[in-house]
Amino acid sequence: MVRKPILSILGTAALALAGHAYAAPGMASNGVLVGDKGMTLYTFDKDAANTGKSVCNGDCATKWPPFAAPANAQADGAWTVVTRDDGSKQWAYQGKPVYYWFQDAKPGDKTGDGVVGSWHIVKP
Repeated sequence: MVRKPILSILGTAALALAGHAYAAPGMASNGVLVGDKGMTLYTFDKDAANTGKSVCNGDCATKWPPFAAPANAQADGAWTVVTRDDGSKQWAYQGKPVYYWFQDAKPGDKTGDGVVGSWHIVKP
């Protein structure tokens, strides 16, 4: 029964490789970038581009959930990865961390655009 461990190892290796072969994390939809469930993505003016850091933490991150990246995520074109204060990973687009807005209820909602003059829809 040597075949079972070999098949198991090969299957695990194939899954691991498949996990690295992913497309860009966000996609364009109706002129804006959206996450994998079609929800609109936003940037925050207080996040400085290309710093690898998000300044939206705590209550801010409750209202503006980060567009989470897997722990092993790697840059892909305009998409990069930032490390949040809690150590989790977040996607950034053109150097700026991106977020969802907790009041967007369904794909296509854009109710976070312009909130307090600091939050903006991400456009491709």
